Amino acid sequence: MDQKQAADSTSVDKGVDPASKKWFREANFGMMAHWGLYTLLGGEWKGRSGEHPYGEWIMNSCRIPLKEYAELAKAFSPIFFDPLEWMKRARDAGMRYFVITSKHHDGFAMYRSQVSKFNIVDATPFGRDAIAEIAEACRETGVRLGLYYSQDVDWSDPDGGGEKNEEGRRVWGPKNWRNNWDWPDDGAVDFSRYFERKCKPQVKEILTQYGDLCLIWFDVPCTISREQCHELRDMVRHYQPGCLINGRLGYGIGDYHTPGDNQIATNPDPDALYETVGTMNDSWGYRPTDTNYKSVEEILAIKARCESIGSNYMLNIGPDPLGRIPADGIRILDGLAAAC
Repeated sequence: MDQKQAADSTSVDKGVDPASKKWFREANFGMMAHWGLYTLLGGEWKGRSGEHPYGEWIMNSCRIPLKEYAELAKAFSPIFFDPLEWMKRARDAGMRYFVITSKHHDGFAMYRSQVSKFNIVDATPFGRDAIAEIAEACRETGVRLGLYYSQDVDWSDPDGGGEKNEEGRRVWGPKNWRNNWDWPDDGAVDFSRYFERKCKPQVKEILTQYGDLCLIWFDVPCTISREQCHELRDMVRHYQPGCLINGRLGYGIGDYHTPGDNQIATNPDPDALYETVGTMNDSWGYRPTDTNYKSVEEILAIKARCESIGSNYMLNIGPDPLGRIPADGIRILDGLAAAC
């Protein structure tokens, strides 16, 4: 995504709560985590890695049939998952908030959802609500909780987005990201069915089941309409009045600017809010073959650049299938803690 796309998609909603805006500026540094079924594949499927460098995109890049992908849930048992350790490491590294993927583009929910059985409680032998446990660890450590939710793209749903919207253009992205390998008939797709059947009810779930949220992090608006974006914004305002909305909901609706991945805003408005989201290596989700990790010094330099323009910095971790932060991630977090 080029910088113009990022700027055009992230204008600020003037209704932002002043107290939340003040907290966000002061928070400055956060942690993100991409964690889901895709970690079991580590960026490879039957000897292929696909064209996309991100491990969490493996279902799309290798066009894995949903029936086969869903079978992964039977093997998902992260026995070393320790959210309190995650939050302590985040806090010690100077991070004030934590954002976790409640549902990524594969459509799998990392919490107990009544909307879809394709979730960590109902579909896996693990059988625990990871978001509930993370929320409790956040309360214990003082790290504030935010939740990521893919509102548009959903490869587990025949009506999931990823194509042109009702105005005949894509809000975000240059190509088709819909699951057209399981459901090739574009004419049969009705995004509004997905939006009403799954997206809205799940957004309500995450807004009402896990206590106070500092922010909700939407991503990749492709098919969603302006009216549907307004509906989601209004849901957030209703159920979580102090919850900030990032800049990837769509149509400039949001409380702060979110440039492209690993990008820092250029010519920022000093009165606006910004957040750079960055990876430790190249992938967001767990990918053991991706060893291109940044040094602690490089990450500190990025953080300093963000601070110099008044932008927050949110650094991602990609836990492995057993729930562990990879060794290189631990090394980086330890280095950041030592620099505090």
